[in-house]
Amino acid sequence: MNSFSRQRRLTAAALTALAVATTATACGSGSGGTTSPKAADSGTYTIWDPYPQFAKDSDWAKLLDGCGSKAGVKIKRTAFDTSDLTNKALLAAQQDNSPDVLILDNPVVSTLAEAGVLTTTDENKVDTSKVDPNLLAAGQSGDKTYGTPIGANTLALYYNKDVLKAAGVDIASVKDWKSLTAALEKVKKAGKKGITFSAIGTEEGSFQFLPWLWGSGAKLTELDSPQAVSALSLWSDWMKKGYAPNSVINNTQTTSWQEFAGGDYAFAENGTWQLANAKKAGFDYGVLPIPGASGGNAAAPTGGEFVTVPVQGDTGRYATTQKLVSCLTSTENLYATDTTLSYVAPTGEVQEKQVAANAELKPWVEAVKAAKGRTSDDLGTEYPKISEQMWKAVQSALSGSKSPKDALSAAQDAVK
Repeated sequence: MNSFSRQRRLTAAALTALAVATTATACGSGSGGTTSPKAADSGTYTIWDPYPQFAKDSDWAKLLDGCGSKAGVKIKRTAFDTSDLTNKALLAAQQDNSPDVLILDNPVVSTLAEAGVLTTTDENKVDTSKVDPNLLAAGQSGDKTYGTPIGANTLALYYNKDVLKAAGVDIASVKDWKSLTAALEKVKKAGKKGITFSAIGTEEGSFQFLPWLWGSGAKLTELDSPQAVSALSLWSDWMKKGYAPNSVINNTQTTSWQEFAGGDYAFAENGTWQLANAKKAGFDYGVLPIPGASGGNAAAPTGGEFVTVPVQGDTGRYATTQKLVSCLTSTENLYATDTTLSYVAPTGEVQEKQVAANAELKPWVEAVKAAKGRTSDDLGTEYPKISEQMWKAVQSALSGSKSPKDALSAAQDAVK
């Protein structure tokens, strides 16, 4: 273990990637906390997380304290806004003052791993054998794994049953892009609105475009492929025909949800985290995994966090840290935690338990099983650069300033 006890130098790639890598896309946020030097007392272990919405008396905080008690130590927890957490983690690593456990938004894991901030699961003896491989991939760089997911969320299509019924649309007929577009056409003819989503010029816009990009068969490394052009053309054509509103250009996932909650839209692309709001919407709704171009479920990007173990100058701390991570990600605790966070669990065993308790989670489990990490395919710190050009291309095409083909060609050139 001494091989990673030394302080590691942060790479320029990691630092420059942070501006676009740390945008929260799939979870709530709130006011951040403040850092303080790690307690000299070896009986106190520090945990940083991106859940400032959970106070000291929350179930989440109690879980952390309980895992500390089980390991025979006290827990000092600090909560940050997602983007702030990453910057604080980098600064702490530079000062050799990293927390013992760091819970991170999944696209940032490879960035911090490449920067030398995190230990591998082989080094810290964290068991990931039960985790679904497609979810674990978000925490992998090269042939190494740098953490384990605490839970996942992703995107799917919410639909308004009343709007579809009035338009004569059978949801069972919506199996691919052609049948989805046909449904939108019927809805518009019936005097209602088609589909809303977020295409804003930030990581949120990329997050929402990815299911369509991947559903076309395109790759992030080839933004100008015919398949990628077909995905952006789909969105552009929906806007031109009035199936999607012009507001999508500026919509966040929150504002697009508010449009859907108004009751006039047939479909909304949004995430697991809106389930509680869906129940409050006042109309009968359903959830459909996003279809691929020719059918089947498109891969949607995974949201959610990884539990990681940062490099420590004092390697003697790792044994207790491993106990804390194992406790947090145990089958029993994953079920409780993922219910609190509105996440789908990262293991099949817990997913089955979730669906048995709440049948509404079934389509979300299906979507998560088809999901894909944004930094998967060993993209690592390349992803933020690609994502920025992708959302710029989406903006150019939907605003009409460039054709989908020209917008994506420019994006690919800029990435190169």
